[in-house]
Amino acid sequence: MIEHKGKSYICALDLGFETIRGKWKAVILCHLSDGPKRFLELQRITCGVSQKVLNESLKQLESDEIISKQIYAEIPPKVEYFLTEKGKELVPALKIIEKWSKNQFSHLLNE
Repeated sequence: MIEHKGKSYICALDLGFETIRGKWKAVILCHLSDGPKRFLELQRITCGVSQKVLNESLKQLESDEIISKQIYAEIPPKVEYFLTEKGKELVPALKIIEKWSKNQFSHLLNE
């Protein structure tokens, strides 16, 4: 067993998946792999995530040091989210899963 942040994990894979567990985290990371995004831009391109859930997901990813945010001194404040080096290391794994999904479910994607 692995103990981390008050939780127990069966193995390193279980601990790793905790970072991207949930419907929106991996999607957010894939979008951020294209470059920094603002909150409303992320909400628009994720198609269906509520403001509350997006905010919670971003906070969790930031807490895990997968993403970071840049706050610009403007009125109204401009905030951009981007991948950290740790987050960038996750992107190739996510792209492999995305490629696998496209291969396995191509009949659904072409409709």
